[in-house]
Amino acid sequence: QVQLVESGGGLVQPGGSLRLSCAASGSIFSINAMAWYRQAPGKQRELVASISSGGSPSYADSVKGRFTISRGNTKNTAYLQMNSLKPEDTAVYYCNVRPGANWGPPLYSWGQGTQVTVSS
Repeated sequence: QVQLVESGGGLVQPGGSLRLSCAASGSIFSINAMAWYRQAPGKQRELVASISSGGSPSYADSVKGRFTISRGNTKNTAYLQMNSLKPEDTAVYYCNVRPGANWGPPLYSWGQGTQVTVSS
């Protein structure tokens, strides 16, 4: 079993920044990829960014140049630095982890997520 805990969300004005944190615990493989998703009200959950076990990032077009995904010093932590936030970034943000080098369909149950609200 894997447990996922996201934190760092909040209310921010357009143009502002937030840094989200993800901690995975339980049966974590030593080689794994991690990713951030988001789900806005009335919409499907979408992939925002992923990072391979080697540290190579990938981003959705909607966040390229504004968001940066990174990994912590341990194999089970990840971060999402979000700059130049827009109202359309408002959503609940979730992270997940996947065994192996590269990201693919998520395998584990989602955590509670962290709410990000961008509004003036």
